[in-house]
Amino acid sequence: MSESAETPVIAIHDLHKSYGSLEVLKGVDLTAPRGHVVSLIGSSGSGKSTLLRCCNLLEDSQQGEIRFEGEPVRWKGQGLGRHPADRAQVTRMRTNLSMVFQQFNLWSHMTILQNVMEAPVTVMKRDPREVEAKAREYLAKVGIADKADAWPAMLSGGQQQRAAIARALCMEPRALLFDEPTSALDPELEQEVIKVIKALADEGRTMILVTHDMKLAADVSDHVIFLHLGKIEEQGPPSEMFGNPKTDRLRGFLSAGAH
Repeated sequence: MSESAETPVIAIHDLHKSYGSLEVLKGVDLTAPRGHVVSLIGSSGSGKSTLLRCCNLLEDSQQGEIRFEGEPVRWKGQGLGRHPADRAQVTRMRTNLSMVFQQFNLWSHMTILQNVMEAPVTVMKRDPREVEAKAREYLAKVGIADKADAWPAMLSGGQQQRAAIARALCMEPRALLFDEPTSALDPELEQEVIKVIKALADEGRTMILVTHDMKLAADVSDHVIFLHLGKIEEQGPPSEMFGNPKTDRLRGFLSAGAH
């Protein structure tokens, strides 16, 4: 895989995604250059989360190209019958694209430390002692080093989401994918998670962020994409998107009080 700084970590071209007869993505392009944060905004049902899930092949798309560090996903079949042709390729790509979900998806029967260590040890077959040292490092980075031996049920929502971020980081991925990481949280807990996401952006990590939080998108993004009914309605740097929106739809969306 190419290590060139010019090769985007993720590049998607003309992506179409349907659920039966319902077309959710209607020819979407997305590029996430190394070290950049791309935010996806838009109303519920606009296709943001679906696009994110297509990025790391949790969803199959029916048409279009997905490249990871310059390497195209290989497909077999067509239309609704199209699927990735190479499961080993999918696994390799997916382990390099860590996803943080709206619901934290922590395993309730494992401690926080075990949750963070699980995938690197079992999926990537890394040395448990090395992984434990890294896991403790990432728990400290997100501010919950003291919760390593706690069970998920003992943590607040904000702490659980920070544990989920530590788990994603422990995979040492090429990009982090966030799907509404703060929308299940109370406002004060939301701020804990936003602080972590901003710190990761400041480190120059490659991230794609689906969010309803326009302030977060404005603060951390290099590029913002506004989706409407499965198409890109408008995109650009956050200063233009939020300071001088060009389309009536984006102006309406922003003035409708997206916080």
